[in-house]
Amino acid sequence: MHSISRKYCMFNDIYQGKRVLVTGHTGFKGSWLCMWLSAMGADILGFSLAPNTTPNHFSLIESDLTMRSVIGDIRDLNVLKQTINEFRPEIVFHLAAQSLVRLSYEQPVDTLHTNIIGTANIFEACRHTSSVRAIVNITSDKCYENREWVWGYRENDPMGGYDPYSASKGCAELVTSAYRNSFFSREAYGKKHCILLASARAGNVIGGGDWARDRIVTDMMEAASRGKELLIRSPEATRPWQHVLEPLSAYLQLGQKLLEGKKEYAEAWNFGPNDDGATSVVKVVQEMQKIWNKIEYRVEKNRANPHEANLLKLDCSKARMKLHWKAIWNTHLTCVKTAEWYKTYYSQSLVITASQLESYIHDARQADAEWIS
Repeated sequence: MHSISRKYCMFNDIYQGKRVLVTGHTGFKGSWLCMWLSAMGADILGFSLAPNTTPNHFSLIESDLTMRSVIGDIRDLNVLKQTINEFRPEIVFHLAAQSLVRLSYEQPVDTLHTNIIGTANIFEACRHTSSVRAIVNITSDKCYENREWVWGYRENDPMGGYDPYSASKGCAELVTSAYRNSFFSREAYGKKHCILLASARAGNVIGGGDWARDRIVTDMMEAASRGKELLIRSPEATRPWQHVLEPLSAYLQLGQKLLEGKKEYAEAWNFGPNDDGATSVVKVVQEMQKIWNKIEYRVEKNRANPHEANLLKLDCSKARMKLHWKAIWNTHLTCVKTAEWYKTYYSQSLVITASQLESYIHDARQADAEWIS
C-alpha cells in the first residue's frame, strides 16, 4: 500500500507524518479512510466503538493498516478529552455516528445523543487541545429540510429532519456552526485560536465492506451470497449514489486546505456525484446484476415502512467551483466496483480494498483531479 504514496503526490503530501485522529474508524467509511491515510504515511489514531457486525470491513483490512486504535464512545467526554490530549492530533476527521435511518426510529434518544452531543464533545475536546489545527465534521445529505423537490440542495438551504437520524444530522450542522461562530471563527483565526472547522455533507455512499443493517447494498449482497432474493421496499427512491472513495477524496482535499491555513474553506460543503448520479434504487440493483448474476430481487408490496425521503439530491457546484473537486467514477462504474468487491469476497474470500483504492487513484490522475499529481 505504501507504494501508492511514493508513486503519486496526493493532497500536496500534507498527510505524510501528520498526526490524524479518525473517529468512527471501525465503520465502513472510516476504515476506507484509514486505509488511504495509512497509504500516505499518516500517523493515525482511531477512536470508535467496536465493530458491530460480523464480518466487518475494519477487521478484514486491519492487518494492512499502520495505526493505533482506541475503542471508546464519543458520548464520554472525559475519555475523549484524555485520548485527544495524549495523542495531540493535528487534524480530526469526525465520522463516528449512529448512521441508520431505520435504527433511529428504534433508538431515537441514542441516535440524538450520539450524533449531536457526541459531535459537541469532539469540538469541546479539540478546543482544549493546542495541537489541533483542523476539523472535518462529516454529517449527511439528510441534514437538509427535505421538500422532495427535483433541485439539488445547496449549503445555505435550511436544516431539517423528518426522522430522528435526519434531525440529528441537521442539529449536528447547527452545533458545527455554533462552535465555528463562537470558538473557531475565521475572523479570530491566528489571533485567538488556531482551529479551522468545516463540515461535509455527502450523498448515498456505497462500496465494498458495508454490512450495516437495512442498507440496500448490504442486503443485496448477503442475499446473493445465500442464493436468495432481495426484497426492495422503495424501488423508485432516488439517491445521489457515489462510491465511498469519492467523498473520502473530498474530505482529504478539504482537510488539506484547512491544514494549509486557508480559512475560506472553513464552512459547509456538499459532495456528491455528477448530475447523472441521482438514480433510483431499482436501477442500481439492475446495474449490479450485470456484474454478479446471483443477484435476484423482487419488490416488496403492501407493507408499511417508516418514512424515508423518496427524492434527495445535492447541488455540489460550490465544491466544483471553489474547491476544484470532482467525482471520478460515474454511477455505472460505482456499481461495477461495488459488485466486484462483494463478488470477490463471497466467491474467493479475498478483500480487494487496496487494489480498488489504487485503481481509483490511477483514474483520478488520468482525470486530472486537482488533488493528485
